[in-house]
Amino acid sequence: MAVLLPCYNEGLAIRTVIERFRAALPDADIYVYDNNSRDESVAIARAAGAIVRSEPRQGKGHVVRRMFADVEADIYIMCDADETYDAAAAPDLLARLVEGGLDMVVGTRTDVSGTAYRPAHRFGNWMLTSLVRTMFGGGFSDMLSGYRIFSRRFVKSFPQMSQGFEIETELTIHALQLGMPTSEMPTRFKDRIEGSESKLQTVSDGVRILWTIVTLLKQERPFFLFGTAALALFCLSLMLGYPVVTEYLRSGTVPRLPTAILATGTMILASLSLFSGLILDTVTRGRKEAKLLRYLQCAGVHARCDTARDALSGRADR
Repeated sequence: MAVLLPCYNEGLAIRTVIERFRAALPDADIYVYDNNSRDESVAIARAAGAIVRSEPRQGKGHVVRRMFADVEADIYIMCDADETYDAAAAPDLLARLVEGGLDMVVGTRTDVSGTAYRPAHRFGNWMLTSLVRTMFGGGFSDMLSGYRIFSRRFVKSFPQMSQGFEIETELTIHALQLGMPTSEMPTRFKDRIEGSESKLQTVSDGVRILWTIVTLLKQERPFFLFGTAALALFCLSLMLGYPVVTEYLRSGTVPRLPTAILATGTMILASLSLFSGLILDTVTRGRKEAKLLRYLQCAGVHARCDTARDALSGRADR
């Protein structure tokens, strides 16, 4: 097991987070990936016994990409290093993953103090989570949670592209698109310790997450996006063209020529959008099959447990 802690200026909390994860998961390796911290985060994490590495490209997405690429483990526990999440819940999340043979378990946040969630963050999380559930089907009740447990199969087949806090959105949509076995469990979420500040910018990061959803919708469900646009353009063309056609049938003339040209152009755009969606949907199906094949090349949690059990049995027999 590997505990992965992205870190940026968390000197006030990092030692406590490391100690609590070590108490909850004494057999796990704890990695702290520093992202250009300007405080004493690196020295404190190293003194606390964590394996400290760095990622110079700024942004949580870059850090997660580096962690997933560098660290070799059977199970990965990823958590923010700000001491707002409950490290003691890790064994329960781990048990849910192993017993169910799952690829991802999300620790959904339960605000125990009533003040840990800023109102704007709460609304934004609800809106974006609902949007993903509507567009991609299924989903989670807390899509933006930074507390997750992954199988090796998930981590090593995840083609990550995001750079910042939109990483959680990409993780969620990747699991939904491949139909991975996943689950979620409520976990305690508390206020940041006094003196530390959240790195999440409500408006700018919210816009980036929304843009990521639109981008992934274009990449993963292009027919839905372009088909919706085609339907809207088709309806607009009918609205514009109906008076022109009825007048032509009545009098044999086209007195509203600009409207007729606009209706015709809109119908052409609707046709182009429809066929673009059909073509891109074929391309996307090929990409999805390639990702699924890569996913299936990695052994799942149950398979790795069976392999380890067989190895232990062989040693015992010898």
